[in-house]
Amino acid sequence: MSDTIRIDKWLWAARFFKTRGLAKKAIEGGKVHYNGGRVKTSKVVELGALIKVPQGWDTLEVEVTGLSGQRRGAAEARALYRETSASQARREREAQNRRLANQSMQGPHGRPDKKQRRAIQDFQRHGFDD
Repeated sequence: MSDTIRIDKWLWAARFFKTRGLAKKAIEGGKVHYNGGRVKTSKVVELGALIKVPQGWDTLEVEVTGLSGQRRGAAEARALYRETSASQARREREAQNRRLANQSMQGPHGRPDKKQRRAIQDFQRHGFDD
């Protein structure tokens, strides 16, 4: 454990990003917020701070519970932060909305037959004139 850890190093050690370079790029791009505002790469992380971090489709809001500058196992990395209950509820709600949206979209049912293929090719050549 160390007393002062830069935010890019903490995000890397907490396994939010695969490399420090990716963490730095996200911070400089304004994707990471520290206590509600944009942050610079050299910001020193403090216990109890709220950090918003993008993770795939979601944005996690975590409270810093530990400081470490070394990247270790996932279990130890999870001990460095605690996700807020509001963030968990928002992530679950958005995941449910994505699931529902994906269910409503129907993919194609097999390959088009000869008549459908000719209609597609005609549409591509001439547009929608009929």
